[in-house]
Amino acid sequence: MIWADLLFANFFVSLMLQFSNPYYEIAAILTIAAGVGALAVRLRQPLIIAFIAVGILVGPAGLRWVASTDEVELFAKLGITLLLFVVGLKLDPHEIRAVGPVAIATATGQIILTGGIGYLMGLGLGLNNIEAFYVATALTFSSTIIIVKLLSDQREIDSLHGRIAVGVLIVQDITVIAVMIALTALTGDEGTVSLGQTIVEVLLKGAAFLGAIALFTRYILPRLLHSVARSPELLVLVAITWTVALAAEADTLGFSKEVGAFLAGVAIASTPYRVPISSRLVSLRDFLLLFFFIELGVNIDLQYLGQQVIPALIFSAFILLGKPLMVVVLMSIMGYRKYTSALTGLALSQISEFSLILASLGVGLGQIDKRILGLITLIGLITMGLSSYMIIYSHVIYPRLANWLDLLERKVIHPHHYEDPDSEWTPVDFIVFGLGRYGGSVVHDLCESGFTVLGVDFDPEVVSFWNRQGLRTLYGDADDPELAALLPLKETRWIVSTVPRCDVGLALLHTLQHHDYKGSVALTSHSQRDEEILLSAGANKVLLPFRDAAKEAARMLTHIEMSS
Repeated sequence: MIWADLLFANFFVSLMLQFSNPYYEIAAILTIAAGVGALAVRLRQPLIIAFIAVGILVGPAGLRWVASTDEVELFAKLGITLLLFVVGLKLDPHEIRAVGPVAIATATGQIILTGGIGYLMGLGLGLNNIEAFYVATALTFSSTIIIVKLLSDQREIDSLHGRIAVGVLIVQDITVIAVMIALTALTGDEGTVSLGQTIVEVLLKGAAFLGAIALFTRYILPRLLHSVARSPELLVLVAITWTVALAAEADTLGFSKEVGAFLAGVAIASTPYRVPISSRLVSLRDFLLLFFFIELGVNIDLQYLGQQVIPALIFSAFILLGKPLMVVVLMSIMGYRKYTSALTGLALSQISEFSLILASLGVGLGQIDKRILGLITLIGLITMGLSSYMIIYSHVIYPRLANWLDLLERKVIHPHHYEDPDSEWTPVDFIVFGLGRYGGSVVHDLCESGFTVLGVDFDPEVVSFWNRQGLRTLYGDADDPELAALLPLKETRWIVSTVPRCDVGLALLHTLQHHDYKGSVALTSHSQRDEEILLSAGANKVLLPFRDAAKEAARMLTHIEMSS
């Protein structure tokens, strides 16, 4: 079946490439991407890697089928813009303030450590000072595109480690933009523009830009969105217009388009319309992001990659192993548990697309040659590829690292981890993991029935909300094996997980069995197949929200019909 798909794709592409038309060319690229993507899904490989491979295949380094690079680049830029906008939509300003200190401290410490060690490694590998500076700077940044995309796919962008990772990315992106502006200013045609003057100009423009956004968001944007909210299509159109306008303005002021798009999302995040806008843009975002990864592959020059294999492997090992370790140490110093620190570090274990842009800038300025660009590109390919697996399988990797991380974990509990003011738990009847719409309804009904409940959720905002409602709460993840040590398991009659993921349910069962839990366990699933797996693994009950809701609705309708 796979070979039939590829043969059809090859025939279809050969037919369309007879036409010198950008539309047919893009259709051909999409056909190849669909075929390779289907193969990757069947082999359980990340689509990101498949799409980069497609870019290499159809680009100058491969079959040289891509001629309409401007169109591909435009779609790629729109995809990045929408991605950062959707990220901003998910970050309420209150939550940004909550993770701001740890994000700034972690990003600053990691940039200094990675840059310093990377610079010394570069000198040790025979690079001169300028080359070592560019490579070291490229190593310090992580990929916003890959991290946000994969965390969103994993539904972990709203978790504490997801929010911290995004906060670190924001600090990194601001830093790399400042570095590029400074390099351009210091090597400009006039040669007389001082770095201090450039910094002052950037700060003034940034303050004016943020002030204008704040005023518009305070007095105009909510009313504008409310006036068009009756039409979902018009609401989304206005949101996209707002995003592209801010991205263009940020680019005009010398900042990145990504910064403008992110701020556009943050501005709407505090309004009631962020959920409907975000849900309608996800598919469009994913479609356009396909072109970003294809463009990345298209622009890879294989001529310079083969010369840099050994240095690239050394630097890549440093990024894949050293950068996560730095993040774990820095976050542990601030009192975060090793689980949160490790998942944040694993997410940041690659270099950024900005690293490639920085290297291209250095070539354009005449400070480095294409040999160094090839080295940084190869590091990017290796780390982006392997870190995708590290993010996807982070919950599998973490238990293998947990014992080694004990030495780094402080005994101080960070406020995000523990919301209840008491130092010890009193007995409860139910511990419920997941306090969203379904879990919140379960908790409400249990409390109404007179049971004592402890609620657990990985979203700090949700935890704080239920804490204000009087529910005893704890920040945590259902598949965090370290969380059980904080729970009153001996006195609890039921452990309930409302997270509808089989892997999370199995991880929770394993943890409870390890701690010799004697009570009952209820898990949640959306499919009969997962229900059978969870029951066979030891669950006492599996909740099926859609089926149970349908049965309850049918029962109510039957009762009404019989009564009439």
